[in-house]
Amino acid sequence: MYTVALAENAELRPLEPWQAEEFLAHMDRARATVDPFIPWASISTDLASARATLQRYADKQAADAGRIYGIWLDGTLVGGTMFVHFDAKGGVCEIGVWSEPAGRGRGLITEAVRHLLDYALLERGLYRAEWWNSTVNPRSRATAQRLGMTLDGTMRKYTEHHGERLDLEIWSMLAPEWRAAREAA
Repeated sequence: MYTVALAENAELRPLEPWQAEEFLAHMDRARATVDPFIPWASISTDLASARATLQRYADKQAADAGRIYGIWLDGTLVGGTMFVHFDAKGGVCEIGVWSEPAGRGRGLITEAVRHLLDYALLERGLYRAEWWNSTVNPRSRATAQRLGMTLDGTMRKYTEHHGERLDLEIWSMLAPEWRAAREAA
């Protein structure tokens, strides 16, 4: 199985349907803080629904249309990242992330997203990677800023969560910008 080291005790690796039990336990720890921002957090509440969430991403992977990865810290699943959408023909993808409290403040999300940007923009040749975040999620905005993404705009009252309309920001990274940033690093 493939893994990517994110730190001495942390790794990024595929998150697959056979890991539904571990994913559900993680969601139970994370749900309260990620539910407003990750749509499937509120529906992955039992083993069958957790497996279904992971199966949707396995199906997306098979169609080259998305993928989900977990972040393990000291052997425990504490977060992850995903290609919410991956359109190789159109040259555009959207990256999303989540983390339970135990995985925060360590730079793991930022490092994991760097790997996804490398894959999408350098290896696969996509032109644009997008990052969508709710304006009430400053941690997500900070990640986009740390990665050097550009704020393209805000979609007012774009989504609804528990009866409240929320604004979404769209950030982006273009392949030439990412290549230049990686060369400068």
